[in-house]
Amino acid sequence: MGLSFSVSAPTAAIAGSGERFLVRRIFCVGKNYADHAREMGGDPSREPPFFFSKPADAVALGTGDIAMPPRTANLHHEIELVVALAKGGANIASDDAAGCIFGYAVGNDLTRRDLQADAKAGGRPWDMAKGFDHSAILSPIRPSAEVGHPASARIWLSVNGELRQDGDIADMIWPVADIIAELSTYVELRPGDLIYTGTPAGVGRVVAGDVVEGGVDGIGVIANRFV
Repeated sequence: MGLSFSVSAPTAAIAGSGERFLVRRIFCVGKNYADHAREMGGDPSREPPFFFSKPADAVALGTGDIAMPPRTANLHHEIELVVALAKGGANIASDDAAGCIFGYAVGNDLTRRDLQADAKAGGRPWDMAKGFDHSAILSPIRPSAEVGHPASARIWLSVNGELRQDGDIADMIWPVADIIAELSTYVELRPGDLIYTGTPAGVGRVVAGDVVEGGVDGIGVIANRFV
């Protein structure tokens, strides 16, 4: 019996280009800003960032409407700098990490916080709290050939015009190069991988009707209405 269906690979927009970035995997870094680690009950002096994943097809446009996900009464926003890889490898040295980067984007790592809290309490995985449909909002990717490798830039997010998150990527506990190096000791990174690098303090609830805007200076912006 032959297969009668087709499967398409998820892609992301590249700023200023008609070409698309083929998304292979999505990795996320937890508690990579000291102020956010504290607001989530952690101790940044003792807890290094850790990694979790979202499915590649969780990627969603950084403009337009986003459907509220089911099975949650506490959906949270998390604005992040996102790194897109053009090269990979295992055990990559921090000094070599920049050579692996295709570009940067702005992301919103949506989280079903109530499901995450239940998973934490039960010692269970976070998959359904983090890896649901449209949970990896992404702006068009800006090639590093245009924007360089920013070490400092304002990162911010507002809901209905009210500023909620406001920080600087310089405040990351682990900078981008160290994130890539550390992650490559767990898995062999490949072209097409996206890395969401963590969020500053101020994460909070999103409800239907909210307009969420955010950005990283010099990289891009997102603007979504939740319906």
